[in-house]
Amino acid sequence: MMETPRRARCVSRPRLGVVLAGGVIAVAGFVPTPGASRATNNLDPADRTASATGSRASDTIPAPAQLTWRPEQPTQGTLVVVRITPAPGTVLNTVSGRGGGEDLHFYAVDGGAMESLVPVPVDASGSVQVAVTLQDASGSSRALEASIPVDPGSFHHEKLEVAPELGSPLSKANAARLARDQAKAREVSREAEQSSRLWTHRVVLPRKSRVTGGFGDGRIFNGQVSSRHLGLDLNGAVGDTVVATTRGVVALVDRFLLAGNIVYVSHGAGLVSGYFHLSKQLVAVGDTVEAGTPIGLVGATGRVTGPHLHWVVRYGTTSVNPESLIPALAGR
Repeated sequence: MMETPRRARCVSRPRLGVVLAGGVIAVAGFVPTPGASRATNNLDPADRTASATGSRASDTIPAPAQLTWRPEQPTQGTLVVVRITPAPGTVLNTVSGRGGGEDLHFYAVDGGAMESLVPVPVDASGSVQVAVTLQDASGSSRALEASIPVDPGSFHHEKLEVAPELGSPLSKANAARLARDQAKAREVSREAEQSSRLWTHRVVLPRKSRVTGGFGDGRIFNGQVSSRHLGLDLNGAVGDTVVATTRGVVALVDRFLLAGNIVYVSHGAGLVSGYFHLSKQLVAVGDTVEAGTPIGLVGATGRVTGPHLHWVVRYGTTSVNPESLIPALAGR
């Protein structure tokens, strides 16, 4: 059953209009028609909706586009897909915005619509804000804003016992090494923000095995060091194959203090995946990988209690549950 669309605040200026590469997205004629709202609401009932509205003199200005999202009510620490659907007769030149504290990267989809991934931070409370600007070639623009409701995640706390030197506060030398590792990881994300989308709708698990450590769970090491588990642990024996989750370019191959042997893949448009604790890396920086390309072997390097794969997914600098990547990219 179709839900009543959510309304978004709108900043309106003259007409919108422009042609995108690959097809016309539309020109906003601001003369309302009886069927206009029904047409823009002809969307997947699982999606929530926010529309730009406004007024000019005594006339009502119809929404130039509609903002919808899936899933309808995401949980903390997951990926959301937002869609901008232009109204009939509307042409959009550029679409930009921010959501979940990160810059959004829109790409064209069927019917002249545009979509972007949006991260929901693991500590998001109640809702995540999305603000989108639609602009024409002359610089005229409108703004869409929406508040996406967020459900709390189901997280657990786990106590782990590891070697004392790994569970105790880091030495000065190891703290410096950790800082260097973190800087390298941030640089991978920064470069992914600057590159075009590489990922495709073909997406797979890096390993088909049971989850041994959930995303977002709290971890207490030797009763001293607590941390948030911002990845997904997948069971495996040393030497088991690990594959890339979707298309991308290998951005970093290294050995980190805590993560051991790692491979980072940039999927472009802000999206990065990481594969930790490997016994062996099978790729080099600059290699292009597809969904299912072997990139490494399961291991027990770094801070671990046993062999497994620690799988990380980030959008911008925000870590999200890797399990949410598959429905987001596959369009489900």
